[in-house]
Amino acid sequence: MSIKPLQALNNSLQNRVIVELRAGREFRGTLDGFDIHMNLVLKGAEELVDGEVVSQADITIVRGDNVVYISP
Repeated sequence: MSIKPLQALNNSLQNRVIVELRAGREFRGTLDGFDIHMNLVLKGAEELVDGEVVSQADITIVRGDNVVYISP
């Protein structure tokens, strides 16, 4: 039995995830919520560029159409 994408996101709620976006941007944070378009809400998020933290935010919203992958 395979896991559907939204089911995998639901299993990752309240856990740390890494989200890679187009143009090589990456965010690391706690998945606090999502919707059917895979828009994400991350708490305690860090933005990484080339593996280096460039900014931090208490809450970050990521548009689903920019997401390349989400890793638990």
